[in-house]
Amino acid sequence: MMKWNTLFSNKRFSTTNLSARDEVRGDYMRDYDRLIFSSHFRRLQNKTQVFPLPGAVFVHNRLTHSLEVASVGRSLGKAVGESLYNKYEYEFSTNILNFYRFELSDVIQTACLAHDIGNPPFGHFGEEAIRSFFEQMKSDPKSRFVKELTVNQQNDFVKFEGNANAFRILTSLFLNSGLKLTHTTLASIIKYPSNSTAGFNKSTGMLSTKKSGFFDSEIVFFKAIAEELDIPVLNEETDVYARHPFVFLVEAADDICYRIIDLEDAFKLNVISLDETLALLLPFFENDSRKDYLDKKLPEIADPSQKLSLLRAMLVDLLTKKCTDVFLENEKYLLEGKLNRSLIELLDARTTELLKKIDSFSFEKIYNHPSVIEKELAGYHVIYGLLEDFVAALFAPEKAKSNKVLRLLSVQYSIVEEDTLYQNLLKIVDFISGMTDDYAMDLYRKLRGIQTPEFG
Repeated sequence: MMKWNTLFSNKRFSTTNLSARDEVRGDYMRDYDRLIFSSHFRRLQNKTQVFPLPGAVFVHNRLTHSLEVASVGRSLGKAVGESLYNKYEYEFSTNILNFYRFELSDVIQTACLAHDIGNPPFGHFGEEAIRSFFEQMKSDPKSRFVKELTVNQQNDFVKFEGNANAFRILTSLFLNSGLKLTHTTLASIIKYPSNSTAGFNKSTGMLSTKKSGFFDSEIVFFKAIAEELDIPVLNEETDVYARHPFVFLVEAADDICYRIIDLEDAFKLNVISLDETLALLLPFFENDSRKDYLDKKLPEIADPSQKLSLLRAMLVDLLTKKCTDVFLENEKYLLEGKLNRSLIELLDARTTELLKKIDSFSFEKIYNHPSVIEKELAGYHVIYGLLEDFVAALFAPEKAKSNKVLRLLSVQYSIVEEDTLYQNLLKIVDFISGMTDDYAMDLYRKLRGIQTPEFG
């Protein structure tokens, strides 16, 4: 069973001096600063959230979405931290109390900021393109792929997962650039604490195996974190671990945000009407004290976008409070590692029903809108095509074209003969998954001769 007093640590990989502290910033605020100034985070500004970035009409990209999720996450962390402080004021030491009262919000905010950092260009279809490419490799490279990689290493590619890629970026790649996050922040982003072989197995009924949370290359990092924070193993045979309780708060912040902002963006792009949007959002307040205020205030606002802004703010606040309550009500199961439903799924029946209506409506009217499908399909072909060129070059380095293609890899992803095939394939996937949408599209066109480079 996990304990609140061991679930946090300011320990960082490759750092032995735990006593040195910034006089202005705490350890977890330093995590936030390191993340927000990183190049991987900046690239999120040119990665699609749902709708293709249209230019004149502003909609969310991965960066603005992550910032908003971080804002909600900070509120969740603050509310939960205050409650735990009040409950255990006479049981915990000052250090533990101070963490929950003042620093938990920093941890959740930073983890939320990083939750999409591992997503390749074009979102989930980018993930699917990577998986499909390695599943459908031709016979010669496939035989070498199977021969030289362990089953778990093969599954890192065949079952490529953005969450696992995020953990790789925040550990292996951040360490290479001198950025070291605390074990607490890193533990808070691992939604699915299982490897690529044990993951993607919904039959277990455990959230931990819904997808995967780390690649074979980062298992050593995860196990060190689990040992430091006393995160228990749920299945020793498959190395499946319990979820860290903080993960539920990060997940809830994302669950709250994307449902509402996707509707807001769809309205701004005239994909759905104001009446459709209001019909989905207003019922949340039917039995709430805020209803009288909304009934009076909304008719006074002429601008439809401002109506939605007010409604969005109030609904985020409402759902944040409900998720806080559910988290605290399930404290026992969280610490036992036995909570196998997200906080948003544990809300009252009425709220859950309304959220399901949003999910169904969004799937039909938003996520399957022609502009979204066109972007996804184009992105799939771009990612698949880039992998074809770079992986083919890796497998046949003696060819003149291969040498030229591999020279396009950024310096930090350069192919090294002494490295294993697994390590070099990871470099290629690191390079492509870290691209922005526009850069990936531009490079694909140039490699395929659809567009020629400009010189000047």
